Amino acid sequence: MKKNNLIHAVTIFFLTFSGLVAAEQIQSSPSFSNTLRSISISNGQSGEIVAKLTLEQALPTAPVGVALNNPFRIYFDLNQVSNGIGKNYQESLEGDLRSINVVQVDDRTRVVLNLAKLMQHDIQIKDNLLLIRLAAAPAKQTRASPVRITEAASQKQTNGLRDIDFRRGTLGEGRVVIDMTKTNANVDVKQQGDVVLVDFVDTFIPDSLVRRMDVLDFATPIQTIETTRTGDNVRMVIKPHGRWEHSARQSGTQFVLEVRALSNDEDEIEKRKRATGGYTGERLSLNFQDVEVRAILQVIADFTNINIIASDSVGGNLTLRLRDVPWDQALDIVLQVHGLDKRRSGNVIFVAPRKEMADRELLDLEAQLQVADMEPLRSEIFHLNHRRVNSLTFDGMLSKRGTISLDEISNTITITDIPMRLAEIRKRIEKLDVFERQVVIEARIVEAVDTFSRSLGARFGVQNATDVGGYGFGASGNLAGSSTLAAGGGAAGPNNLNVNLPAAAATGLLGGPAALGLSLMKFNNGRLINLELSALETDNKGRVIASPRVVTAHGIEAIIEQGDRVPYQQATSSGATSIRFMDATLRLKVKPLITYNGQIDMELNVNQDKIGAPLNQFLPPPINTKQVTTKVLVENGGTVVIGGIFDRTENVIVNKVPFLGDIPILGYIFRNTVRVDNKRELLIFVTPRILSETLNLQ
Repeated sequence: MKKNNLIHAVTIFFLTFSGLVAAEQIQSSPSFSNTLRSISISNGQSGEIVAKLTLEQALPTAPVGVALNNPFRIYFDLNQVSNGIGKNYQESLEGDLRSINVVQVDDRTRVVLNLAKLMQHDIQIKDNLLLIRLAAAPAKQTRASPVRITEAASQKQTNGLRDIDFRRGTLGEGRVVIDMTKTNANVDVKQQGDVVLVDFVDTFIPDSLVRRMDVLDFATPIQTIETTRTGDNVRMVIKPHGRWEHSARQSGTQFVLEVRALSNDEDEIEKRKRATGGYTGERLSLNFQDVEVRAILQVIADFTNINIIASDSVGGNLTLRLRDVPWDQALDIVLQVHGLDKRRSGNVIFVAPRKEMADRELLDLEAQLQVADMEPLRSEIFHLNHRRVNSLTFDGMLSKRGTISLDEISNTITITDIPMRLAEIRKRIEKLDVFERQVVIEARIVEAVDTFSRSLGARFGVQNATDVGGYGFGASGNLAGSSTLAAGGGAAGPNNLNVNLPAAAATGLLGGPAALGLSLMKFNNGRLINLELSALETDNKGRVIASPRVVTAHGIEAIIEQGDRVPYQQATSSGATSIRFMDATLRLKVKPLITYNGQIDMELNVNQDKIGAPLNQFLPPPINTKQVTTKVLVENGGTVVIGGIFDRTENVIVNKVPFLGDIPILGYIFRNTVRVDNKRELLIFVTPRILSETLNLQ
């Protein structure tokens, strides 16, 4: 009888500690109509793995396989079947099937296949044999064009989503129900931060189901459900709020994910833990006088309904009086008084002296090290799809007997080590060898120029009438294309002019200012008073646009550059000369990082250089530079102004004859005035966009 109770307690411990099944009520005498006799593993056709389960009788229906992640495994529940193979664990050395766990609970037996990676499975019943075929999941392929869901399932033999539904459970839980076209489809569920990610491997989804659902009004922990395409897969992002937990199940072509809020009792446990210094047990009172420690441990075990196993070296008596303390705190007090320690696994607590506990753990560690030194080595070849072999490091992951070989031509890594280290390296490669998302960055450099200048001047003097020759009006042209109007029979020339302050020609203008000449008055002695007015007004507006564009991967710096290299001579200390070059280019240098929420963090350097006018023949021409260096965070497809320069120059220059130029009104003919108003504005815009795996803009 005691032996049966011990086996029963160990069974409860194993089920709870391994986490393979949920906590269930263990019945004392379950009834079985079938028995699992043996399990054999072999290699099938096309590299598949076949697990053959031999039963006493044929199963009425095929069991449903449920694929789980982290770690990868597939389990099957055999109802009304007992475990008759005499063990709960069987190791496998065939491909990606690592081992098999067999656990009997109530009137069913659960068979768990522990995998190295996600695999597809197929079930077949032949008489009293249950055949489970495992095959590697197909590699991702680019879909050429959208097709109907029925065509996709028939042509590519992949899964498809028919419908996505949301329901509220009777206890307020949020329930997402997905109908698929294929049974036993590969579904990967994992929690990442405050969201739940559900990946449907090799699954097609129609455009009508690619959407974002707001289910906040249903009063469940789930706020939004967003479904998108990622290559040949479908990703569903479920965002709950508050304190919650999730569970998933798959039956046939239906997949259900539930998210429920944590109860008030669990919140109360957390509050109690903070109030009692970390203890959460129910409160009890103990009053003993010179009683054995083993008897106190038995009392605590009966109170908590937890199995406590004491070592043979645990002994001694104890007197204590405790009132209204958590039972786990009372247990720690008893252990501290007698120098004991505990280790807990599920609902079993093992108690022993500290030194004995430490020695036992040290022996276990030494045994593991000896196993690692004696365990046979295995070799495995890893083919990388997205990373280069020389970009990955495995420092500290290899054992002292492990070796690694890189082949850059085939982009493969060959590692020889014990199976445990190979499994760790395999997980690292699967996490790092992923598709690096790419970003296209487009910059626009806009330079607006608005220049304005106005120049007014006059020439004034006295001239002999005999030099002019008769009276009349006439016009004479000049090289600038302007005209001079003269009164008194000819053009007013520069001879005998006492004031010479004409309007100045604008810089870069081919011609000079327009002029108007007049003879104002003639005296009796034959002399004329001449006046020439000149004016020039220049207005120039322009806009220069440059648009460099570059595509790069996440975290990789990219540079695009276009322009000229200007040669110039440079003298050395010996007197010889050499030819050097200066760059006058338009350049965009950027390093993008894609954040978790889809934004883009960029380190930017944008510059636009132009060759200026040379100062003289001995110096190289100057380089006019416009440059900005910054770091910005931009949403996908958004546009940001990363820099701007506004330059305005206003000048008023007056040349005049002293005293006479200050006379009101009349002083205008004794001075010239130049007014300049130049405006220049530079703006730099940047727009990043994320490319999908099919190299299309998202």
